[in-house]
Amino acid sequence: MDVIVTGGRGQTGRWVVDRLAADHAVTCLDRALPEEGHPGVDYRALDLTDAGGVFDVVTALEPDAVVHWAAIPVAGQHPGVDLYRNNTLAAHAVLSAAGRVGARVVQASSDGAYGFFFADETPLPEALPVAETHPLCPEDPYGLSKLVAEEVGKTVARREGVPVVSLRPTWIQEPGEYPCRAEGYLEDLAAGAGNFWSYVDVRDVVDMVEAALVADLSGHEAFNCAGPDNAFGRPLTELVEAFYGDLPADCTVTGDAAAYDTGKAQALLDWEPTRSWREAAEAEVPAPQV
Repeated sequence: MDVIVTGGRGQTGRWVVDRLAADHAVTCLDRALPEEGHPGVDYRALDLTDAGGVFDVVTALEPDAVVHWAAIPVAGQHPGVDLYRNNTLAAHAVLSAAGRVGARVVQASSDGAYGFFFADETPLPEALPVAETHPLCPEDPYGLSKLVAEEVGKTVARREGVPVVSLRPTWIQEPGEYPCRAEGYLEDLAAGAGNFWSYVDVRDVVDMVEAALVADLSGHEAFNCAGPDNAFGRPLTELVEAFYGDLPADCTVTGDAAAYDTGKAQALLDWEPTRSWREAAEAEVPAPQV
């Protein structure tokens, strides 16, 4: 399969590129070229908000699939760049071009689209666990940009007839570097309340990308991407009650479960998280150099 990966030099994108390059012909589109990239990957420097430039590259390559992982995740990470404008224009340019050449799309959305973290006052969800059908109510530019990217995905899927999959990872952790298990985080419930102390290992994220690339899907589908448990290893209801003083009326979580329901991914992608912080937080796994 010929695959374009955008943002493949980013913190998570490099793991995606490294995995896909083992079995596919991968072209990485990013802001700048690496000094020394993955030997099996073609790198191209490109401003993804330039719709014309993106269209030219994608139509020239005619990929089978596009994994759109490029985005600014935190305000101020690129000074002088408008996060909302960058993320939404890039998503529209990349997904539109992919649709024009008939390429299936897997894109990085986020649990930020639900609007829980970065809100002035994090609301209780309508239900626990949180399913993909939960309302999307972001208050911040990042979450809003992901909501818009999903709407772009729906538009492209309708107009071009290609499958578009939006993955909603929660806080992504790398093996051996698990900030969700850091001392300061574990001592303060407020530090993780915005996503209800959820996390996901980057290798599980990549597994979901791979599964979405070959799944028999049509139209647009969104999937939660979360680890098998919460970062505290305590009953989730206990944590929620301790911080919020209440539980949603619809609450069916048990034990130390994560707040996000991944049952849809298990049913449609044959995916489920397999890495818990209990083993992964101190695991020694070489990071990709791409």
